[in-house]
Amino acid sequence: MPNILIIEDDTDINNSTAQYLRRHGCQCAQAFSGTEGRMLWKSSGWDLLLVDLMLPGISGSELIYEVRRESRVPVIVLSARSELSDKVELLGLGADDYMTKPYQLEELWARIQVQLRHASAVPEEEELCFREWRLNIGGMVLMAAGEPVELTAHEFKIVELMVRHPKKVFTKQHIYEAVWQEECAIEDKTINVHISNIRAKLRPSGTDGYIQTIWGIGFKLS
Repeated sequence: MPNILIIEDDTDINNSTAQYLRRHGCQCAQAFSGTEGRMLWKSSGWDLLLVDLMLPGISGSELIYEVRRESRVPVIVLSARSELSDKVELLGLGADDYMTKPYQLEELWARIQVQLRHASAVPEEEELCFREWRLNIGGMVLMAAGEPVELTAHEFKIVELMVRHPKKVFTKQHIYEAVWQEECAIEDKTINVHISNIRAKLRPSGTDGYIQTIWGIGFKLS
């Protein structure tokens, strides 16, 4: 039974979402501010978070940043903001998916199921290696030159994809569709931002050069 935390200050949206998910066998806790959401998140283990952006107390963006510093729990953003730049920013912070309000509860449930499948699909003990990288797949932990590197869920999945196929050149479209599990429908900027963030986080280990840009095509490991 999935354990889901809903952090949404609109009472009607929060209640209707919780009622729908409970009818589908989920356990739901409800928070109506960012501060309350942070308190509930820290008090228990969750299988997935639904987070609004415009919250009283701390914002949804701040909350996602805090969550990603400590956990790989799937996060789906629910927001009235529909600009591409907003989506890119939130995905870069570590959100796993983004739904624009108003949304259909049936689609939300489908997206929740996808994230729960991804979170439970990989055995904890699986490990991949590439040069000085070691990836614990189930724990979503990257060690680079012996030091842990904090990656968002999407950043980790990009690294995992490339390490599983170390000789392959990946187009930006291929990376997006493999990691986000949907057709590429946004600009190349999304992948560029994620690759740039990964390289910045790897720089202290001296392994940021492992990801090579193939101009006009995409990226590969070297």
